[in-house]
Amino acid sequence: MEKGILILDFGSQYTQLIARRIRELGVYSEIYPYSLEIEKIKELSLQGIILSGGPASVTEKDSPLVSPEIFELGIPILGVCYGMQLISHILEGKIERAVSREYGKANILIENQESVLLKGVKNEGIVWMSHGDSVTKLPKGFQAIARTKEGTLAAIENAKKKIYAVQFHPEVAHTEKGKKILSNFIFTICKAQKNWNMKNFIENEIEDLRAKCKGKKVVLGVSGGVDSTTLAVLVQKALGKNVTSIFVNNGFLRLNEAEEVLTNLRERLKLKVDYVDASEEFLAYLKRIESPEEKRKIIGRMFVHVFYGYLKDFDFLVQGTLYPDVIESNAVKGPSQTIKTHHNRVKEVESLEKLGKVIEPFKFLFKDEVREIARLLGIPDDILLRHPFPGPGLAVRILGEVTQEKLDILKKADHIFIDELKKSGWYEKVWQAFAVFLPVKSVGVMGDERAYGNVIALRAVTSVDGMTANWAEIPHEILDNAANRIVRNIKEINRVVYDITSKPPATIEWE
Repeated sequence: MEKGILILDFGSQYTQLIARRIRELGVYSEIYPYSLEIEKIKELSLQGIILSGGPASVTEKDSPLVSPEIFELGIPILGVCYGMQLISHILEGKIERAVSREYGKANILIENQESVLLKGVKNEGIVWMSHGDSVTKLPKGFQAIARTKEGTLAAIENAKKKIYAVQFHPEVAHTEKGKKILSNFIFTICKAQKNWNMKNFIENEIEDLRAKCKGKKVVLGVSGGVDSTTLAVLVQKALGKNVTSIFVNNGFLRLNEAEEVLTNLRERLKLKVDYVDASEEFLAYLKRIESPEEKRKIIGRMFVHVFYGYLKDFDFLVQGTLYPDVIESNAVKGPSQTIKTHHNRVKEVESLEKLGKVIEPFKFLFKDEVREIARLLGIPDDILLRHPFPGPGLAVRILGEVTQEKLDILKKADHIFIDELKKSGWYEKVWQAFAVFLPVKSVGVMGDERAYGNVIALRAVTSVDGMTANWAEIPHEILDNAANRIVRNIKEINRVVYDITSKPPATIEWE
């Protein structure tokens, strides 16, 4: 590891977000599992250590711990959420299950205005909580520097030993001055130097790809989305024509999307792309399947099957997997819990990984970082600003069994919604927007007659990185126009609803 910040992962869904924030600040960071031996830690060139959050409780038997020796290394340490409880537990403070658990927004009251960690953080500022345990007795040598309005310890420090901890998550976008807190720790406390940017990332990845794939047969799956398109341009830049990009139409694309994607990839970006239409095959395998997890797994297996069927002999499969996909599917370098299985994290792909045949250059990046790479590679704005689209496509936006009839209805509804957002200038103001086909019917009145039709849900969210999101407050006029057009033009639909749930507790997608 080059000089930077070590993050020890205790399984938080936000661990990678910590690394991402640090990289935003221009400092190299790397994640390792909490079980990394103390001797290995000593060998690394570290300027600071961050202990992540996690789902465990230090009050439970066999909870994940670190060696107490880590606090004697003289390296600045910041504990986040579980990390704060861990520090307090190991250094003989007291932790108890909270009477009232705190999840989501909270306001903090700063008790020590001289704290270097909280410099620039306003009193009663908003922070994002997610914990069931609380520190009730401080370890020796520590002092409280902030509490929530409800009196819960929110931040503590032992400035002499340069050990700091916060009960909230400074890495999430909804903590108002979270980035400032991390900046205070990294630059003022750790004295770190800036040594990371996306231009360097591109240069390093091109160098790595050339070293690993020289003279090898490389397969790349492209979908037309930002991630795979950016990756295709990067890989072709690194390896030239030694890459076969395959665009598989699984039948779950949006209206006219296959034609649009091929035009973008072949004509505008000059990529070598083979087209495989497997839409009928994918749909047949989803017959009578209603479980979201089963859909994702079947589509993932089918995707691999199509690749093998189309090109049986290859050395490496390159994927545009991003970290939110990975962390919601399974642990990467620590004990994170599964949220949902993504199509490119199924066991068939994992089998290829064990054989060393899968390369995922963007595995530890977030969407906006990929967009920055796309800009640096000269990809046009209308491609790099496209909303995220799940690998399983509309199959996970149809709740319940997927049929051709439902697909046709959803494609039309989704197209109308996106068209209204683009015409009004709202498409680029939201992170993601789409329509969902619900497995219910409702009574309505159409043409003075009783109607019994399908229901479409509209979903639009604002976000920075996809890890947390708020529902978008789109003007009523736009939603009204979209709903009216959908009902007027799609005879099977007689009701449109709008989803106003944040992430968490919901995910952005419905399935």
